[in-house]
Amino acid sequence: MSNTDIHIEPRRTAVIAVDFQQDIMGADGAFAAMFHAEVARTKLIQLTARLLEAARRAGVRVVYSRAAFQAGYTDLVANLPLFSRIAEMGCLIDGTAGTAVLDEVAPHKGDLVSTRNRVSAFHGTELDVVLRGAGIDTVILAGVATNLAVESSARAAADLGYRVLIVEDACSTISQTVHDASLTSLAMLAEIVLGEALLAAFAGRLQRPPDLEEKPNAR
Repeated sequence: MSNTDIHIEPRRTAVIAVDFQQDIMGADGAFAAMFHAEVARTKLIQLTARLLEAARRAGVRVVYSRAAFQAGYTDLVANLPLFSRIAEMGCLIDGTAGTAVLDEVAPHKGDLVSTRNRVSAFHGTELDVVLRGAGIDTVILAGVATNLAVESSARAAADLGYRVLIVEDACSTISQTVHDASLTSLAMLAEIVLGEALLAAFAGRLQRPPDLEEKPNAR
């Protein structure tokens, strides 16, 4: 299912790191019982850290999509079982440690951090406007959970006209079975790729200083 031959145009591409937050991925986060075991087993945080650094070196835009709600949950619409659970647990309140991006993949200067209160990274956020304004037409998704925020964001991006890539081994959810089922469905809407193949694609597009670029008639 994974594509090993990837063509990337760096300045038209953004990597979106979805929900790399303490409450969602952390060992003692609110959702640790659901997600942490698979996050640890797959080592997706370590792989994503490598991907984000390689993306920056290649000139690819780095975006973080984080879930967070106002105190009192005045902006939370509990029409989903997931959102009802968030309110019951009292987690993901903006400004608390639980909503912070993990240190291992901390944003750098120039990265975009987009905050949302729905499942998709695109719904009700500035993300589509910012990406289009930057001339980006390709998005690469990594994060948790494969079948929730990653899948919802992939479907939204596809409907908005983006080329969508999902990094298979930089995503996870409650189990490998659920992860695989989500990717099988998404394979009709997105390119499913492996992290090492994407790293190779980024490496082939590393930007060199102008004085090191080859001159047509140089000997």
